[in-house]
Amino acid sequence: MTVRIQEEDFDLGTEIAALRKGDAQVGAVVSILGTVRDMNEGCQVKGMTLEHYPQMTEKSLENIAAQAKARWDIRQALIIHRVGPLLPEDQIVLVAVTSSHRGEAFAACEFIMDYLKTAAPFWKKEETPGGGRWVDARVTDDVAMARWVENKPKS
Repeated sequence: MTVRIQEEDFDLGTEIAALRKGDAQVGAVVSILGTVRDMNEGCQVKGMTLEHYPQMTEKSLENIAAQAKARWDIRQALIIHRVGPLLPEDQIVLVAVTSSHRGEAFAACEFIMDYLKTAAPFWKKEETPGGGRWVDARVTDDVAMARWVENKPKS
């Protein structure tokens, strides 16, 4: 399991290739790439700043990846989350999961992303024409995460 929090951008193809390299048991790679939108809740977004607490955030993301590994038969998981100032269309987050079969990879990837959106200690401030505003998790994100609490596969 690999977790990186960084200000620098990353190359999606390079990261995916490195994740699966040398593992002939990998039959599926599932990933999601999150990017900065130029609109949120009906308001223009000129940019955003993501803040975190170093070490605390890494431990939290490592725990999320470990939970995914405990729930599903996955080979590897990669979480890259950027912090600092970002502009519309910039890459924010990459979650990638490898497994022998696609079902495990899809479920684990979705689980990790749902937990990142609700439980990871990041603080997002958007810059709008009306000034800066802090962004909270959406109700839909909380609903998505709740299903994982109720459904605990693989015992």
